[in-house]
Amino acid sequence: MKAFDLSAFQARILCEEENADAALETVLHGSALTLFLTAQRSRPKFIELTWQTETDGRALVLGDAWERSYGDLEFLPVRNNDRWMPWYFIMDEGNAQVCFGVRTQPNAFVSFRCGESSVTALLDCRNGGCGVRLNGRRLQLATFVFKAYDSTDTFACLCDYCKTLCDMPLLPDRMICGGNNWYYAYGSSDYETIVRDAALQAKLADGLTNRPFMVIDDGWQVHSCEGPWVPNKKFRDMKALADDVKRLGAEPGLWVRLLHNRDKALTADVRLERGGERRYLDPTHPRVQQSLRDDIARIRNWGYRLLKHDFSTVDLFGSYGMDLTAAITNDDSDWHFFDRSKTNAEIVLDLYRLILDSCGDMLVLGCNTVSHLCAGLAHLNRTGDDTSGREWDRTRVMGVNTLAFRLAQNNAFYLVDADCVGILKDCIPWEKNRQWLDLLARSGTALFVSCDKADDEKARDLAAAFRLAQQPHALRPVDWKTTRTPQHWQDGDAELRYDW
Repeated sequence: MKAFDLSAFQARILCEEENADAALETVLHGSALTLFLTAQRSRPKFIELTWQTETDGRALVLGDAWERSYGDLEFLPVRNNDRWMPWYFIMDEGNAQVCFGVRTQPNAFVSFRCGESSVTALLDCRNGGCGVRLNGRRLQLATFVFKAYDSTDTFACLCDYCKTLCDMPLLPDRMICGGNNWYYAYGSSDYETIVRDAALQAKLADGLTNRPFMVIDDGWQVHSCEGPWVPNKKFRDMKALADDVKRLGAEPGLWVRLLHNRDKALTADVRLERGGERRYLDPTHPRVQQSLRDDIARIRNWGYRLLKHDFSTVDLFGSYGMDLTAAITNDDSDWHFFDRSKTNAEIVLDLYRLILDSCGDMLVLGCNTVSHLCAGLAHLNRTGDDTSGREWDRTRVMGVNTLAFRLAQNNAFYLVDADCVGILKDCIPWEKNRQWLDLLARSGTALFVSCDKADDEKARDLAAAFRLAQQPHALRPVDWKTTRTPQHWQDGDAELRYDW
């Protein structure tokens, strides 16, 4: 890509009505451009920026994902690329690499489209489906960063670029491994099975300094996949359960879906109204904010050491990432949040800050969280859609793809969680799952396994993987430019080939 002047762009500001007073301001610092927006009466919805440049149509381009990826990340030739790419992209021109995107924690949702003669950035600065009411406020929307590399090593360049985008990642102080009961239980579990699971995880990690986590997923609470966040009869006493998990030599973790709650105290006036329904909590409402703090404080006081919060993106905006293109919500109706003065990105950032602050010394694991916004506000982030304990093809498509194409974000934005090794008897051949286990253990990302029972062979392999995960690695995909599910990998000097 021919270098271009970052400040030389054409801009359009799209408002609810004709633009009366919305204006842009830029500040250029070398290869970084910060964009500011002001408006008194106007209600901006989108900002479109276009830069003119020259690109070889044969160059390959790879973008990121809004939240999790869905097995769909891949390099495509520029001439065949009509995708909107969230947050950033890297262009491979053979002997050179070019990266363009925005720093983490922007106050707008930003996506890019790259063609042979231009690059376009679309900034979604709405509130819900409406224009944001800035009322004269000067809002820093995003900082664009352009970086060119004289290198053939695309993966190393992307790793460096991701570190450039995030100044202060929030990382665990140790490697994270352990269990999650979802991919064998699928919500059907109880106090006793979690105790058994914790004992298994402790046994697998025998001799390791880092104690394994045992994360209790959906199914412990009164209502399936929603609050209030109190235990059902099968789980009885969550504090006692946390104590038992710790007594067995594991660290307890707990799953929640904070914005979906049928607690009668949280009445309709504190819920989002979208599509005629009021199902999900509005995190801009003070009563909801206090309720979230109370829920997390209760879990922390029970003794849990990790909070996995899930579903917040779809609960806020109505769509999963796989159903989105250029913007964070496809619903362009007149729905909005209680606080109409903030952009959707600001609202998400405020929610993540509230969760992190409320967690105290608990680790935060985001799932269905917005990748570029949770960087620096979550210790771990699920970067791909669910793997499976039942269907190998789902693990292959979702797990291998997200590990390959978002591995560069590991320890740059957060500790990546590419999801579990799901182990159910007579479902997935062990020779397949063993390969996924080995790849995860070598990746330097979090290693979670979902295992009801392990025979001697599986137990040996799992324990070996836990030990392997504690060692330093330099894993990278090799054939990632020609397939969505790379089979050829390199770990330092070791050449690895997997048969997915």
